[in-house]
Amino acid sequence: MKYTHVIFDLDGTLLNTIDDLADAGNHVCGERGWPVHTVAEYKLMVGNGIPKLVERFAPPGTDGETLAAALAEFSTYYAAHSEDKTAPYPGVPEALAALKEAGVHMAVLSNKADAIAGPVVEHYFPGLFKAVQGALPGVPTKPDPTLLRRLMERLGASSESTLFVGDSGVDVQTGKNGGLAVCGVLWGFRDRAELETAGADRFASTAEELRQIILE
Repeated sequence: MKYTHVIFDLDGTLLNTIDDLADAGNHVCGERGWPVHTVAEYKLMVGNGIPKLVERFAPPGTDGETLAAALAEFSTYYAAHSEDKTAPYPGVPEALAALKEAGVHMAVLSNKADAIAGPVVEHYFPGLFKAVQGALPGVPTKPDPTLLRRLMERLGASSESTLFVGDSGVDVQTGKNGGLAVCGVLWGFRDRAELETAGADRFASTAEELRQIILE
């Protein structure tokens, strides 16, 4: 087995969350009289955490106090509707189960708030991950490698035998900043060109292809 440990991004990699995120964003926009956005536009806004998402869907020049209020509104709405349309990508639960059966140690690193990320992962993928690390107050988020390194320490993972898996340039940069090989998945929110530009080492078009890359 080439990789004994694999660290996954969450949104756009394991779970297709974009419709619920877009609905929550457009709910806030509608309530405030702001222009709404398409799902395709939201795919380009996500990846750097919810506060940054709110900043991106708000009109340019929105002041900090208004952004903070919009963030609170988004968080309340999303908490109540985060499972309306969200689902694992095709084949992902089966591939994860096969990897665990093969002895691969798996974890999740997300820019979702830590208090949210853990329950979300356990809800959709019960018992499959050894650890989940979300965003923490006062700690830089991906692509900064601080939380990645903490997670690897918790897992006892070495850089040589760990693969980072994600769907965006932010994910590729995170893995590279942590000294890891990175596999970009092509079913997520961003395209192959972004992953290539960021320097992904491998690419997977399906969950089964990803399983084969990990176990090769």
